[in-house]
Amino acid sequence: MRKKIYIGSVLLFTLLLIFGMYYSLPYYVSKPGMAKELGPIISVEDGYKDEGNFMLTTVRMGRANIYSYLEAKLMKYEELYPLDMVLYKKETEEEYNVRQLHLMAESKLNAIEVAYHKAGVPVHYKYKGIYVVQVIPGMPAEGKIKAGDRIFKVDGHEFPSSEKFIEYVGTKKAGDQVTLTFSRNKVANTVTLNVKQFKDDPSKVGIGISLVDDKEIHVDPKVKVKTDEIGGPSAGLMFSLEIYNQLTEEDLTKGYQIAGTGTISEDGIVGPIGGIEQKIVAADKAGAEIFLAPNENGVKNSNYRAAVKTARDINTKMKIIPIDTFDDAVTYLKQLKQK
Repeated sequence: MRKKIYIGSVLLFTLLLIFGMYYSLPYYVSKPGMAKELGPIISVEDGYKDEGNFMLTTVRMGRANIYSYLEAKLMKYEELYPLDMVLYKKETEEEYNVRQLHLMAESKLNAIEVAYHKAGVPVHYKYKGIYVVQVIPGMPAEGKIKAGDRIFKVDGHEFPSSEKFIEYVGTKKAGDQVTLTFSRNKVANTVTLNVKQFKDDPSKVGIGISLVDDKEIHVDPKVKVKTDEIGGPSAGLMFSLEIYNQLTEEDLTKGYQIAGTGTISEDGIVGPIGGIEQKIVAADKAGAEIFLAPNENGVKNSNYRAAVKTARDINTKMKIIPIDTFDDAVTYLKQLKQK
């Protein structure tokens, strides 16, 4: 009898453990990720080598289960975020992942453009179509178009931007049809959809997709940026510095281990990111000596101020440097003494 009770208790305990592991709570958990050297990730054809390293920093982000929720409550540098702080309205987790991967792709394009322009090398773009990042429930595209699809023709017409696509569809009336030609997993497809009024704004019509431009950059010398499944735009600054460093003879690293974070715009403006505290922890663990942090023009709650506070809290020797633009970062690095 006791043996049966023991076996039953073990089975019940095992089931509870499994339940706690796979039961999703309405939160995301973020925690320190890694600081990864960019040399093996970015390769400029016949580019110059560096003595030190530029490193991107990451945050580990995932849906909370019971255990990760409790861990985040106990650990200082783990954060909980309600779903509506992470996902757009009516956005699915699949669409969120697609959006993050596209943001990374856009970040790479901006970084290449900024670095090549700074190095005095021409940059050319080829427009490839419209990249779908979200499908709105209850609209005609639902079930027909998916996040990640690339639309390259509408009614047989090609458009030079997503803006022109929106203008064209906007000239239609509710009930009119549009035929989309799109690719999914490198296979071309066509679908005909009725245009419908938006519930939130009946004065506008559409098929119910959120989209961005899909473009390809052409440069000489060529550059390869391999990011695999890393998502988000926060590595833009560090990408641009690594690319520029390989394009120019002077080594900006001066032999140091340099981590950092921040988005990069086409005109070289460095923008704030989430999870700066976790990234400071990750960079310190990886042995970074310098950390470049978005300064946000000195606002009170800037990434830079949060980074300085975290650096003091973990008692790191890593220097935290405020950066507003790509040029700021280059200027700072040029004045570094050779290690």
